[in-house]
Amino acid sequence: MVKKVILNAKVITPKELTLPSTIWIEDGQIQKIEAQDYPKIPDDYQIIDAKGQLLIPGMIDVHIHGANGFDMMDGTEESILEVSKTCAKTGCTSFLVTSVTSSMEDLLQMIHNVKQVMGNEPGAKIEGIHLEGPYLNVKRKGMQNENFLRHPNMEEMEIILKEAGSLIKMVTIAPELPGGIEMVEFLKEKGIIVSIAHSDATYEEAKNAFSKGASHITHCFNGMRPIHHRDPGLIVAAFEEPHVSLQAIVDHVHLHPAVIRLMHRIKGAEGVVLITDALQAMYMGDGEYEFGGHQVTVSDGIARLANGTLASSTVTMNEALRNTVDCGIPLRDAVYMASTAPANILGLENKGRILPGADADLVLVDSEYNVIWTMISGHQLFT
Repeated sequence: MVKKVILNAKVITPKELTLPSTIWIEDGQIQKIEAQDYPKIPDDYQIIDAKGQLLIPGMIDVHIHGANGFDMMDGTEESILEVSKTCAKTGCTSFLVTSVTSSMEDLLQMIHNVKQVMGNEPGAKIEGIHLEGPYLNVKRKGMQNENFLRHPNMEEMEIILKEAGSLIKMVTIAPELPGGIEMVEFLKEKGIIVSIAHSDATYEEAKNAFSKGASHITHCFNGMRPIHHRDPGLIVAAFEEPHVSLQAIVDHVHLHPAVIRLMHRIKGAEGVVLITDALQAMYMGDGEYEFGGHQVTVSDGIARLANGTLASSTVTMNEALRNTVDCGIPLRDAVYMASTAPANILGLENKGRILPGADADLVLVDSEYNVIWTMISGHQLFT
């Protein structure tokens, strides 16, 4: 039995900030949390001194394409493993492998590779797959490859699900396309989170999709019909639906700080999920990259196509957390948005929180939210 105790930590729980605290861990789970400085520690416990730094739940990224020079759609198992490792370095302990619009062959190969590496991740754990496309609206395609965009196809989705089994956790679609509502209903029945983006849905079309089972918005405000006072579109429709949650790319590029505050004010921490939407340039820096069949230039950390279209982001989860706090969101809520909210959406009851019985997925960060170390299931990484 592996036993560890973390001393002298400022701890963010779902309800409060406690300090200093002691966290007792056995076999990868949190056993108890005590608000005391120097408890009596049995000899069989490994002692970890947090030195007064902030301890948060492991962050969960439901939307990431690549990192550190590796694209998870490139057809190799190595890329998925490398993204897992890099995620852990940035305080992310669980993630969804996220596709881009592609050929059926490439998508099925990615699914096959995920199945091969799950359980052997060197860092963050794979919680499933997020299909971003291919059933997206060309009018709001963003960086998605138009050559592979198509209308919802039930037979094709059956093939995907046959290959993936229960691995598909989220599908982003444009519900206004022919067959879109039928696909929403079908995926909902399968227990899959239906998200909307790269969509030109009107307010009425979005409301219909939400009534049929859609419950999430991918990279809110980006790749969708904008708000207009006579044409509110899907964003306002989502704001009105209590069961609909929103993804936010908080990189000071995709969303203005005032918009972050608006999303938080309307939905609360429970209804906003921090994501990276990162391509392989994350953790790499400026340069030229290939992503989704396009050449992408990253300059000053901003990824764009040749025509100026934003092409995902390079932000990390710990940077997104820092940026969210900088936008004026309370620390406790920002942590909830990075950890607990995505855990709740994915049904991961034992993750995204520092509570007795939860998995010991923990991240120690300094005052600037730089990662000091990451712990996954009680195993301390990248110290």
